Formats: sequence, C-alpha cells, structure tokens
Amino acid sequence: MKLRIGLIGQGDAWQTRHRPALRVLHDRFDVRAVFSTVAKLAENTAAEFQADVVDGYRALVNRCDIDAVIVLQKNWLGWLPVLAACEAGKAVYWAGDLDFDPLRDAEVRSAVDESGVAFMVEFPRRFAPATLRLKELIATRLGAPKLMFCHRRLQATPANAMTNGVGNGVAGKPDSNVDPSRRELVELIDWCRYVVGCEPTTVSSVAHQSGGQTDYRCMSLAFPAHGDAPAVTAQVSCGSYIHSTWHEAAGFRPPSAMQISCQRGVAFLDLPSTLVWFDDAGRNMETLDTESPVGEKLLAQFHRSVTSLLRNMGDLNDAYQAVAIFEAAKQSEAEGRRIDLC
Repeated sequence: MKLRIGLIGQGDAWQTRHRPALRVLHDRFDVRAVFSTVAKLAENTAAEFQADVVDGYRALVNRCDIDAVIVLQKNWLGWLPVLAACEAGKAVYWAGDLDFDPLRDAEVRSAVDESGVAFMVEFPRRFAPATLRLKELIATRLGAPKLMFCHRRLQATPANAMTNGVGNGVAGKPDSNVDPSRRELVELIDWCRYVVGCEPTTVSSVAHQSGGQTDYRCMSLAFPAHGDAPAVTAQVSCGSYIHSTWHEAAGFRPPSAMQISCQRGVAFLDLPSTLVWFDDAGRNMETLDTESPVGEKLLAQFHRSVTSLLRNMGDLNDAYQAVAIFEAAKQSEAEGRRIDLC
C-alpha cells in the first residue's frame, strides 16, 4: 500500500535523512503536497517530488488525497499542524523537536489518543544500525547492561543567535530561555531507556552555568534489577561549552556516543553504524555501513504503523516520559537531591 503524504516544514535533517529516505521508499510513499513557512523551500521540494505547494497546514491536512502527514520541523506553528491532522483523521510522523511539556501539552496527547490516528515520534538513535546490533549482542554475547555512559558535545550558541521560532521565543527574535542541549538530553534519556528495557526509578543531576545559561548538564539514572538482569546506572551528559568560533574543537577526539558495561563484556558505540565490543575472546569491531540508513528504517516503521491494524501509542508516551525525566533532573538540580520517578 502506497501512502499519500503531505510534508510540513523542513528540518535540519531533511537533506541527510528524510529526503534520501523518501526517494528510496518511493514504492511506499507518494508526496502529494508540501507546506513550509519559507515559500522557496516548499517550491523546491514540491518540484522535486512533483507535488503541490499549499498555502497553509490546514489546507494540506484536509486534502482528500492525503493519508498521512510528516511534520519535519516544529516552528512558530507549534502543535497546530498535529491538532489539525488529528481533527482530519490523518496519521502523523513527528520529526520536530521533543520539547513536550507533560502538563501544558496534555491536550495534544489527549487529541492524538482520542482521534485514533497513528502517531510516530522520531527517535533516530533507537533505529541506528549500531543500536540494533547492540540489542542483539546484549541478548546473545554481552549479557544484560550494568553501567552506561552517554555524552554529547555541542558548540555553544552565540548570545545573539536567532531561534527561528523554536522554543519559547517569537520567530526571528532571540530567546534566552532556549536550552540548546534539551533535545539532545531527552533523546539520550530515551536511548538509555530503550537499551536497558525498563524505566528508571530515580534521577539526580548537576548543571554548570555560564553567562546566565546552562552550558553543561550531567544526570545519573538508576534502573532497578528485573528478572535475571542487574540494576543499571546510566550517566547522561551534554555540554555546549565549546565556543562557536572554535570550529575544530567540537570535533576533536569526541567521546563514544555510548559506552556500556555488560555482564560478559563492554561495548563502544559511534552512531550511526560503528560498534566495537570486547568479551573474553577479545576485540570485535563491526562497521554496519551496509545496513539500511536510519531514515529508511524510521519511515518504513511509520508505513508499517499506519497500515497495521494494531495501534501503537508507545512512541508518544515514551516522548512524554523522557521529557518528564528531564524535568525531574532539573528539579534535582534546584533542590540538590535525588528525585524519585515512581
């Protein structure tokens, strides 16, 4: 079954992830309409996929030749395209940022739930070839995880940078409240939850402030023992302490995206497709470049979820849970204590 889709917005990953995937999966997706707040981008994309340019997101989601909507960017429109798609009964692929607010955005969750549409949140780290291979090794060679370390190093955003409408600010105006590491940390939290396979029970966090903004945050997640698997401690950190003018510094000796110590070995992951692991037999290096790219895996999963008779709300619930853990980490920083998540 070929899904007739509409594209809304154009995020940072359009050229590297979504555009190539849609080209390869042309037998499953037919791009019919494109809407973007930047008219030239919409025109270029529509011309490439022989689609129509529409003037608004409501016009797009209400077209009778649209089965599903792919939202590639959360701009100043916020959740309005998602709510409109739910009203129109159209499936949604959400590739915008994960700045869900468990309280303020409860209406979005309710709208998706009540509409009955398929809704998929993009978690690229889950579908990376290295992650999928790690899950296989945990089940076969390495055993259950015991310790995990995830670190992401970002370049600092200039104080006068424009937010382009992302976050709490107005389009084209600076927003001092935007935390550039928020999305990265939320995705890292979800990544740890996915690899461990259960929910953490406590979180503690510390943060470093510079110029009135948080430029480094480190949190510790405690996962309980379950079955034969031991308790797990995961350390998740992200920093934007490297100045934007220091161009080479951000890429200098970057740490592995994930280091994980298991019952029978250790592994080091570099996303998307490099995995080095050690057990009693020695060192093993796997370069999984021949696997399908992350974008293809994600969109193939979305196609499956839309055409399946079984509805899955897990992605949306996982997104809200990851954000709730992030907010608990901020509470831990403010109160100087460990926060229970149960």
